[in-house]
Amino acid sequence: MLSPEMVPRLLPGRGNTHDLGATITPEGVNFAVYSSAATALWVSIFDEHDSEVHRFPFDVHHDGIHAALIAGLAMGTRYGLRADGPYAPDSGLFFDPARLLVDPYARQLDRAFAYSPDLRCPRDPSFDTAPLVPKAVVVEKLAAAIGPLLTTPKFFYELNVRGFTMRHPQVPPAERGTLKGLGAPAVIEHFQQLGVDTLQLMPVTAWIDERHLPPLGLSNAWGYNPIAYGAIDPRLAPGGIADLRQLTDRYREAGIAVILDVVFNHTGESDAQGPILSLMGLDPQAYFWFADREERQELVNYTGTGNTLRCNHPATQRLVIDSLRFWVEEGGVSGFRFDLAPVLGREPEFNPRAELLERIKADPLLSRCILAAEPWDPGPGGYRLGQFGPPFREHNDTYRDGVRAFWRGEPGSIGRFAAKLAGSAELFDRDGRTPASVINLLAVHDGFTLRDLVSYAHKHNQANGEDNRDGHNHNLSWNCGVEGETEDAQINLARRRDVRALLATLLLSRGGILLQQGDELFRTQGGNNNAYAQDNEITWLDWSNGDRELAALVAAVYAFRQEHPAVHADRFLNGTGAAGHRDVTWLHPSGHEMNSVEWEHPNASVLGMHLCYGSDDVLIWFNRRHDSLVAQLPAGDWSVGLASDLHPVIGGGTVTLGPRSVVALVRGKADNDHRPAQ
Repeated sequence: MLSPEMVPRLLPGRGNTHDLGATITPEGVNFAVYSSAATALWVSIFDEHDSEVHRFPFDVHHDGIHAALIAGLAMGTRYGLRADGPYAPDSGLFFDPARLLVDPYARQLDRAFAYSPDLRCPRDPSFDTAPLVPKAVVVEKLAAAIGPLLTTPKFFYELNVRGFTMRHPQVPPAERGTLKGLGAPAVIEHFQQLGVDTLQLMPVTAWIDERHLPPLGLSNAWGYNPIAYGAIDPRLAPGGIADLRQLTDRYREAGIAVILDVVFNHTGESDAQGPILSLMGLDPQAYFWFADREERQELVNYTGTGNTLRCNHPATQRLVIDSLRFWVEEGGVSGFRFDLAPVLGREPEFNPRAELLERIKADPLLSRCILAAEPWDPGPGGYRLGQFGPPFREHNDTYRDGVRAFWRGEPGSIGRFAAKLAGSAELFDRDGRTPASVINLLAVHDGFTLRDLVSYAHKHNQANGEDNRDGHNHNLSWNCGVEGETEDAQINLARRRDVRALLATLLLSRGGILLQQGDELFRTQGGNNNAYAQDNEITWLDWSNGDRELAALVAAVYAFRQEHPAVHADRFLNGTGAAGHRDVTWLHPSGHEMNSVEWEHPNASVLGMHLCYGSDDVLIWFNRRHDSLVAQLPAGDWSVGLASDLHPVIGGGTVTLGPRSVVALVRGKADNDHRPAQ
């Protein structure tokens, strides 16, 4: 707000170029912004009626940074930036002082972004875009958090802030769909019961709809279209960063780390027809990759969204590092999942030792955080699984495909299935890495839910308005006999049985675990495998009809995993060890060790994974057949530790495995309470 004591005025030559953004000082508010190409910049001040009441030039310039110190301003001041310079779209320059720009270091916005085609109009001094653009709000810096929750993450849970609580009956209606809603006691208790230790929030930074969505009556539900990297979208956090800090404090008390999914690979300013809202109007050649094509500069699209951040440029690197540190220091988060992470290392070819990646690893604060990479992007040479190195953890899509293929019944898939169970050592056992580097997943936001995976042989994305052209086509899914929802009780039982087996497989595999929101409650999206534009009941978790028995199974299997070092030890399985005590032995259902012929048999459908770690001895059977099977057991006193479906029968040195099931046996111990509810 404007200080009542004085009229705002520029203090000539007093601007500080050290701290970017808006910083409250004893003399007033210091504004600083990077642009190596602008010939002039201004800060525009707005009143509570959204009217521009003052405009001040940035009068201090140093090393591409422009600064201005303005007296008479205080916390709550609403502002935007303006930049002048060449307007030459063919050269990748779009300067226009009539466009209001959002400060790349904005820490709070007064409202959410709303797409308008007028945000990309040609340069026109008579048309001011200010009424269409959210204003940044000057805020005070919060006291630093105590630092990241230092934990080795074992169980990640990915969720969408809005979709997770919009239909939660125990969240106050006014808080549903917000960060405050995630702090409700019933929500935290749900994660504690499952055993989740790391909550992964899909993007919370302020985003804008893709331009094709408003005419379809749709809006972006996921947030992977950011504009302001340091400001939470007001729809999720009306109180700004304080709402996130309150949430992370509550989860810290519960022993759960909160990490953010961050999108440092593109902005919602999109392609040559996209809106100009921030970086594109300040210095596009510094912040984005361009290529010479037919004597003109065109944006490079390595992300599938129209533009790609130029992460080898010092200004972009500083923006990324400063934003990450802000979320840790003031937001209290414990780490990050990097969307399309190879972009961070593009020069423009990917370099695993690129400067930005090395700066993150060397940063004294960020290096202590949980760092998880989505190790692929759509650009050339963008698939980089296993190449990020410590301390990064990596999402493992080969696990998803290998496990899905096995349970789907793909011929010749048992060998690959075993490799995935063992931690994908062929990809990650190097440079001192352990299975903790691997994040195994079966389903995430961009794909089928687990329920839909076993209910739809094909995607059904008609609601997205793209004639079902969008989304993945290679889903390795099946429908158990009928496409989509059905009242056939046997098919519904089969689907639940398959999901139980899939979840048990995930929870008993070497490596970290990632569970998508609601998969433990048998959530459906009606076959939509790309529901990014469905901010409605398609993506809102239906708590009232959730499958609580399935959630109980997840909790039971994870508890079993944690009790048995043979299952959770942070070592890749390689079959080494003394006779009879090798870390893993792969068993044929007839009781002998699998041989090369059996590994290569196209119809091999049953596998035993015998794990030994010290005195802990666990045998896990995976039966994808549609009928029961009697499997021979190694010598010893075996008892049932858990079963994904029907309780198996042990007797005469054998165990009867139910159809489409996972069974874990323990040698030398009595039955425990890890059986699913019947």
